[in-house]
Amino acid sequence: MKEIFEDLTKKRDTLVKATFSSPREGAEFSRTVLRPVQLKSGARWQAERFAGTKVFHLNLTDEALGGWLDGEGSAYRQIALFSAGKTVTYLRRGAGWKRSEAGNALSAPAVRGNNREKEYLLKEGEAIPAFVDLGVFTADYRIKADKYDKYKQINRFLEIVDDALRGVNKKSFTLLDFGCGKSYLTFFLYHYLVKMRGMNAKIVGYDLKADVVAQCNEIAEKYGYDGLRFYVNDVTKGGLYEGEIDAVVTLHACDVATDYALAFAVERGAEYIFSVPCCQHEVNGSIRAGGDFDLLLRHGLFKERFSALLTDAVRAELLRATGYSVDVLEFVDFSHSPKNVMLRARRTRSVPLASRDFSRVEGIMEKYGFRQSLYRLLSGREGV
Repeated sequence: MKEIFEDLTKKRDTLVKATFSSPREGAEFSRTVLRPVQLKSGARWQAERFAGTKVFHLNLTDEALGGWLDGEGSAYRQIALFSAGKTVTYLRRGAGWKRSEAGNALSAPAVRGNNREKEYLLKEGEAIPAFVDLGVFTADYRIKADKYDKYKQINRFLEIVDDALRGVNKKSFTLLDFGCGKSYLTFFLYHYLVKMRGMNAKIVGYDLKADVVAQCNEIAEKYGYDGLRFYVNDVTKGGLYEGEIDAVVTLHACDVATDYALAFAVERGAEYIFSVPCCQHEVNGSIRAGGDFDLLLRHGLFKERFSALLTDAVRAELLRATGYSVDVLEFVDFSHSPKNVMLRARRTRSVPLASRDFSRVEGIMEKYGFRQSLYRLLSGREGV
């Protein structure tokens, strides 16, 4: 691949792109498009690699490009270099390559930045061994093909957290993660707060599965994540963290578990709440006809979607009534996950129970007769 490397580097100023196609059997990617880009850190080669409907990006220095060509790049049988006015094609012939040239009508490329690549907070290629153990990164710190959507979701979550914490100079930060599951997000949050923000962070993850909790604790201890611990616990049963709390996260905590986590955050005075609700069954199971939206209750599909939106609208209003400013954000594109609504809240004032105005929620609950657990927990009306 030495000749191809030399051809690429010599043509950097006029090269529009280089395409790698006709993969050998067993190749990880079906096609790669390589382009020279100029980043703040200097000149790089951006590799856009395709696997089915997914696209993976990698930035390479000249030195790294040589190694990439000898490794991943050698999995292709055809390479075409498209420069201004000329196309050079390499076809694999046995152990070597046949080179040919042809003219084209392409003009010289403009100066290019890295506008083709999404700027993630946590980039592919970062040497974070814990993410290898978690099964998100491969051994050489690339994103596993089946984890790319998860990787994008987690980075989107971190972007939202980063935006909320912009300008915050807290030296210590305590965060509880309810329904943490395999804890991809929990580990990423810890890395973000400790390694990227330089905080003395304490994160506690809760889940119902003892084997998953044990595995997460093992990984945290293995890599010296001293402020990260996991416990088996049900948010609806109590027995939770008793110290001061800065933030509460609920990512896809199922049905009323979200309500219990939100109520816990409110009553404990957490400054930040980041919640992506899931499986909003409670309202759907209790709502009845009673007003202008009855036509949305006549068909099961409409009823389910309307109930989910109504549930989260009620939650947002209840948080507002208890002293939080609330943003409702699209978490990820709907094509990646239908559970794509995030409630991001920040505590702006203290509102005691006697002063909480739930009249807007109570009015619609009375009209449509549905139950809602967050209202019951925050209003003190346990029988509702």
